[in-house]
Amino acid sequence: MKNFIVRTITGIIFVAAIVASFLRPEAMVLLFSIVTGLTIWEFTGLVNERENVNVNRFISTVAGVYFFFAMTYFCSDLYGGAAKSVVIIPYLVTILYLLIAELYLKHPDPIQDWAYTMLSQMYIALPFSMLNVLAFTATNNGVVTFNTLLPLSIFVFLWVNDSGAYCVGSLLGRHKLFPRISPGKSWEGSVGGAVFVLAAAYAISYFLDDRMLTLPQWLGLGLVVVVFGTWGDLIESLFKRTLGIKDSGTILPGHGGMLDRFDSSLLAIPAAVVYLYTLSLF
Repeated sequence: MKNFIVRTITGIIFVAAIVASFLRPEAMVLLFSIVTGLTIWEFTGLVNERENVNVNRFISTVAGVYFFFAMTYFCSDLYGGAAKSVVIIPYLVTILYLLIAELYLKHPDPIQDWAYTMLSQMYIALPFSMLNVLAFTATNNGVVTFNTLLPLSIFVFLWVNDSGAYCVGSLLGRHKLFPRISPGKSWEGSVGGAVFVLAAAYAISYFLDDRMLTLPQWLGLGLVVVVFGTWGDLIESLFKRTLGIKDSGTILPGHGGMLDRFDSSLLAIPAAVVYLYTLSLF
């Protein structure tokens, strides 16, 4: 009972913080830059416990956070002036340093160091940075505006999917979705979660009266989030199973670590960006 109360309180604070952050661009940038840093720090700490792995946690974390800010600057005029691609140069220099440094550090397995270092950037820093692509959009006259709904909708769909899948799976779950990786997930739960997300997408489209996206486009976005969010959850489960751990951390009481809470979004966010940019081509 105590664990349920702790989990509930943490969940409410977690959701409230994310929703509130999308009310102001500065709040969104601040919150998710911190989330990016904490998640990379957690990830590199876990992989460093593997034999012969020596990832530079500090530089990898700083690089990931810097990349998030660089994408913010590139996508917006939040810091004033036009965005310049030159902002990415310090990040590239840092990546070059992390590669070249292995020549002199004499670690037993530099290939693993390189692989895990790059994975921290591709798996964590890049997806979170893509929130800036969703949040900052340019109007026809070139003015950049902050879009609250698109990035927030990704998280709303993920939360609805998780809740719907849990409820339906608990009541009707019979057929395992991926027993080798996550024995608790069922096909019934996944389908149930998708149905709830489609209902949420319909509600958003109804209240917006086809502004921003049409009903079929909202439904498509919901399905993209469901599919890739589920894969993101399974990928993190595979990661933890490979490491032989139950939770990625303890920073969120009752919910585990940062990877445990943002695993679905790490695939859903970039997939949503690809989907929305594909729509803009037609």
